[in-house]
Order: sequence, then C-alpha cells, then structure tokens
Amino acid sequence: MTVPRILFVTHAYPRFVGDAPGSFVHRLVRGVQALGAEVRVLAPHAEGLAEREVLEGVPIHRYRYATETMETLAYTGTMAEQVLGSWRGKVAFGAMLLAGTRALRREIRTFRPTVVHAHWWFPSGMLAAMGAGATPVVITMHGSDVRLAVSRPVVHPIARRVLGRAAAVTAVSGWLARQATALGTRHAIRVAPMAVDTERFQPADPAVGADRPLVFAGRLNAQKGLADLLDAMARLKGSAMLQVIGEGEDRAALEARAARLGIAARIRWLGRGTPERLATAFRGAAAVVIPSREEGLGLVAVEAQLCGAPVIGYRSGGLPDVIDPSYGGVLVEPGDIAQLASAIDAVLAAAPDPSRRDAAVRVMRGRFAPQAVAERYVALYREVGAL
Repeated sequence: MTVPRILFVTHAYPRFVGDAPGSFVHRLVRGVQALGAEVRVLAPHAEGLAEREVLEGVPIHRYRYATETMETLAYTGTMAEQVLGSWRGKVAFGAMLLAGTRALRREIRTFRPTVVHAHWWFPSGMLAAMGAGATPVVITMHGSDVRLAVSRPVVHPIARRVLGRAAAVTAVSGWLARQATALGTRHAIRVAPMAVDTERFQPADPAVGADRPLVFAGRLNAQKGLADLLDAMARLKGSAMLQVIGEGEDRAALEARAARLGIAARIRWLGRGTPERLATAFRGAAAVVIPSREEGLGLVAVEAQLCGAPVIGYRSGGLPDVIDPSYGGVLVEPGDIAQLASAIDAVLAAAPDPSRRDAAVRVMRGRFAPQAVAERYVALYREVGAL
C-alpha cells in the first residue's frame, strides 16, 4: 500500500513546543505521522520565527509574505478582524494569499503530496483552491471560518467556490457541518473532530474536597460568555469561587462587572492558560462552565471531561456534540442566567458520580484520542487520494 504524503496548510500552528495556536492541528499531524505517513506543514511567517524548522519531528515551512512588522495576521486569533477592519489588514491579507499560493506550488513540486489538507477554509482553503492544482484537497472547518461566512452573505459565493474545489470537506462538529451545508456547498460535509492531548488531560484521584472552585477557560470576549457566568455567580446559593483562565480584549470590562455584582473577591484571574495550568485546574474543579455561543466544537469541554470534571455549557454550536447528560454533562439554554445559576447550584450540591465520570472519560478518549482521530483522517486521505 502506498505511503501517503500529506501537506498540511494552516494559518495557525504552534511556534514552539506547548504553544496554543493550532495545537490540535499539530496533534493530528503527529498522529498521522505516527501511522506511517510523510508529513509537512505550510504556514505563514511571523516575527521572530524561522522560515524552516522541525518541531517535534514535523518539518514546517513558514512562508514570508511581508516585512516582519506587517506579518501580524497569523497566530493571534484576530485575522478576520484585521482584514475586515483596516486597509493595512487587507493589504497584508492580499500579500499572504499571493505568497502562500506560490509557496504551496513550490511545496507541491518538491514534496509531491498525495493530499493537501487545508485547515479553515479562510484563508488556507483559499490557498489550496488557488495553488493545489491537480492534487486532491481536504478542507476542515473549525468554527471561526464558518461564523465568518454565515455572518457575511457577501462571502457566501467565495466560500462555496473554495469548498467546491475540495475532494472532501470535514467539520469538527455536527452543528458546523449543518451551518456550512446551508451555504450551498455541493459536498456532504463529514463530521471529524480534532485530537486532544489525552496523555496530559487525565483524571486525578477521585477523592474530592468541599472547597473546589468552578473553572472558566477561554478567550475573554463576548462569544465565550464569561459575562453571563459572572451574572450567574451573583445568583448562586453559596459562595463558590471561580477561576478564570484566559486573556482577551474584554478583561477590564469583565473585572469591572464582577466588582459591580459584588463578587470580585470570589473571582481569581489566572491569565493565559498553558496546557499544564488547564489540566491542573480541570482536575481540581467542582465544575467547568462553558457559556459560549456558537462554539465550533468546544475542546475545553472535552479536556475537562477527560480530567473527570463535570461540565455545564450552553446548548449552542458544537457543545451538544460533547456535553451529554447521560454521562454527567448539563446543557442550558443560551442566555438564560437563572437556568445557568440553577444548573451550577445543582452540580455543586450533588454527590460525585464515579460511574458517570468514568463513562465521560471513556467516551472522550474513544472519540478524541490522537490515534483514533488520525486513523479516521488517514482513511479519508486514502479515499480521496485513491491510494
């Protein structure tokens, strides 16, 4: 059987071991590599990065597209905002598309991949549509790219054209697949989530204390919903503490909100969430609360359950794919603060249920372990590449 050669194209990929941007893509790449495939990664350059390097055995080419002071689109999670919000961003994005297309064509000539796997249709799917030539393309949608397309009808024709170029399209949750299908793509979009670090995110000893905090982990912006959680904290029957892991543009406003609600002393702002910090927090949590709207999937929910923590989330986006009452999860209606507070109170008052916790760990490992995810994608590569 022919060994597949997979060229991964992405605008987010770890810059160093343990870096967060695109870490789930890196886990997939390494999982595919462990199954015997040859792999390479093509990503944009940014200030201070090498143009070519090997990260944990993965060869990476970070292509230059502007002067370093202009190379700000990747790795920050703000590409769409920069492109839509300023002429500087639009100029940089145009340069990225041109340079990225040239770099992709060079990689195809030298590496001769059997499949190009583009992550996010915007912008990597666009690069693949312009530069992959006859090489089969798989496009995976993660959330922000679908929200961009759905929220701006002017983008629909571009998205349809890019997705129509692919041999196969995947989305990381059923909700994303339905949203993307509504754009009018010709593909039956397959649901295929990314991998989670199941070695790091593992449950601790089941013994628990009565003073465990609630945990929130995510970017501090409106979409992640921390403001709703703060409002719910003010309604709780007890005086539970909340650990907030993450940074973002709304931090000052959220701190002021907590002060107005009279709960500032019950909130610990822990800053950026390293994988180690997240795993430790989840293992010690009374519950992890995810009041996000239109979450692409919700890897935080997966990681928390792998650590044995109960998870409470909004019935929105891809969260219902991974939060299930049958193994201890709780879903509430988005924006219903009273229901969110009641759900938190109920979880805090309930005795731990080891059988449900173990079921959640088992289900999450079966779906999100790197080898399981990599095997599904290698099967797809063989299908579209006719290997």
